[in-house]
Amino acid sequence: MNYNYPIDETWSTQEIIDVVNYYSLIEKAYEKGVQKQDLIATYNRYKEIVPSKSEEKQLDKQFEKQSGYVPFRVIKKAKELDNKEMIKM
Repeated sequence: MNYNYPIDETWSTQEIIDVVNYYSLIEKAYEKGVQKQDLIATYNRYKEIVPSKSEEKQLDKQFEKQSGYVPFRVIKKAKELDNKEMIKM
């Protein structure tokens, strides 16, 4: 990984950790696969930190530009697959 996660300097240390965990699970979904419940729980926490849809899109676009991974696709797939426990892109 030779890129930076998008973060906001106004976030607390715990919020930064939680956002980094979210983006880390997005990476993992592409590389190895993740448990759906872990991903959804992390996404829900991310949405507490970034409640604005426009800010979420902006941060996700920065992440996608740097990493090539698309958070929206991962979350969409997780929401569509009710009975699957593992999300793999």
